[in-house]
Amino acid sequence: MSGIAMDVAKMVEILPQDDQKFAYEFIKKLVLAWDPDFTRVTMHEAERIKRAEESGFINEEDVDWNKIGK
Repeated sequence: MSGIAMDVAKMVEILPQDDQKFAYEFIKKLVLAWDPDFTRVTMHEAERIKRAEESGFINEEDVDWNKIGK
Protein backbone atom coordinates (compact mmCIF):
# COMPACT_ATOMS: atom_id res chain seq x y z
CA MET A 1 0.00 0.00 0.00
CA SER A 2 1.35 3.43 -0.89
CA GLY A 3 2.23 5.96 1.78
CA ILE A 4 -0.63 8.20 0.72
CA ALA A 5 -3.14 5.35 1.00
CA MET A 6 -1.83 4.53 4.46
CA ASP A 7 -2.13 8.19 5.48
CA VAL A 8 -5.73 8.28 4.23
CA ALA A 9 -6.53 5.11 6.17
CA LYS A 10 -5.00 6.58 9.35
CA MET A 11 -6.98 9.80 8.95
CA VAL A 12 -10.25 7.96 8.34
CA GLU A 13 -9.59 5.75 11.36
CA ILE A 14 -9.61 8.72 13.75
CA LEU A 15 -13.03 9.90 12.56
CA PRO A 16 -16.25 9.02 14.36
CA GLN A 17 -18.02 5.94 12.97
CA ASP A 18 -20.64 7.91 10.99
CA ASP A 19 -17.96 10.06 9.37
CA GLN A 20 -15.93 6.93 8.56
CA LYS A 21 -18.95 5.57 6.69
CA PHE A 22 -19.30 8.88 4.84
CA ALA A 23 -15.59 8.87 3.92
CA TYR A 24 -15.85 5.27 2.73
CA GLU A 25 -18.83 6.02 0.48
CA PHE A 26 -17.11 9.15 -0.88
CA ILE A 27 -13.89 7.26 -1.69
CA LYS A 28 -15.93 4.45 -3.26
CA LYS A 29 -17.67 7.01 -5.53
CA LEU A 30 -14.28 8.44 -6.55
CA VAL A 31 -12.95 5.00 -7.43
CA LEU A 32 -16.08 4.03 -9.35
CA ALA A 33 -15.99 7.32 -11.28
CA TRP A 34 -12.35 6.64 -12.20
CA ASP A 35 -12.84 2.94 -13.01
CA PRO A 36 -16.52 1.92 -13.09
CA ASP A 37 -15.86 -1.70 -14.05
CA PHE A 38 -12.67 -2.23 -12.01
CA THR A 39 -10.51 -2.97 -15.07
CA ARG A 40 -7.68 -0.51 -14.46
CA VAL A 41 -4.63 -1.62 -12.54
CA THR A 42 -2.20 0.25 -10.33
CA MET A 43 1.45 0.62 -11.32
CA HIS A 44 2.31 -2.08 -8.78
CA GLU A 45 -0.31 -4.44 -10.22
CA ALA A 46 0.91 -3.73 -13.76
CA GLU A 47 4.46 -4.66 -12.72
CA ARG A 48 3.23 -7.91 -11.14
CA ILE A 49 1.24 -8.76 -14.27
CA LYS A 50 4.25 -8.08 -16.48
CA ARG A 51 6.51 -10.28 -14.31
CA ALA A 52 3.92 -13.06 -14.40
CA GLU A 53 3.59 -12.85 -18.17
CA GLU A 54 7.36 -13.04 -18.56
CA SER A 55 7.75 -15.89 -16.04
CA GLY A 56 6.92 -18.69 -18.46
CA PHE A 57 3.54 -19.49 -16.98
CA ILE A 58 1.31 -21.93 -18.82
CA ASN A 59 -1.60 -20.51 -20.76
CA GLU A 60 -4.93 -22.00 -19.73
CA GLU A 61 -5.76 -22.69 -23.38
CA ASP A 62 -2.71 -24.98 -23.64
CA VAL A 63 -4.01 -27.33 -20.94
CA ASP A 64 -6.05 -30.39 -21.85
CA TRP A 65 -8.45 -30.17 -18.91
CA ASN A 66 -9.97 -33.57 -19.77
CA LYS A 67 -6.66 -35.32 -18.97
CA ILE A 68 -5.95 -33.64 -15.63
CA GLY A 69 -5.20 -36.28 -12.99
CA LYS A 70 -5.02 -39.16 -15.50
